[in-house]
Amino acid sequence: MEKDKSLREPDELVELSNLYDFYGALLKENHRRVFEDYVWHNYSLAEIAGEQQMTRQGVYDIVRRCRTKLRGYEEKLHLVEKFQVMKVKLQQMEEVAGRGQDEALSKEIAVLAEEIYDII
Repeated sequence: MEKDKSLREPDELVELSNLYDFYGALLKENHRRVFEDYVWHNYSLAEIAGEQQMTRQGVYDIVRRCRTKLRGYEEKLHLVEKFQVMKVKLQQMEEVAGRGQDEALSKEIAVLAEEIYDII
């Protein structure tokens, strides 16, 4: 079995972690455990296979299927994309508030932006 190097690239891991944060609950429980061990805990296929009593190929297939499903959910729902845009807009709002002439209004806008950050 040839290892899919892209699954271990830092950018790939960040992307998969973000997707998992939004859509992980939609995966089967045993798939979530395998995916978390591989992506979050950086376990090898062999380590996960031994722990889950399955083959390395089985673990690899689950990780690939999870990656495909998570990306499919994002293609349909765009929640991660919207979240990223919202964060940028909040940062811009804070910058504009910081340049405002009315100090009380600027502070109120900054507080609201912080409350939104806390929610998301």
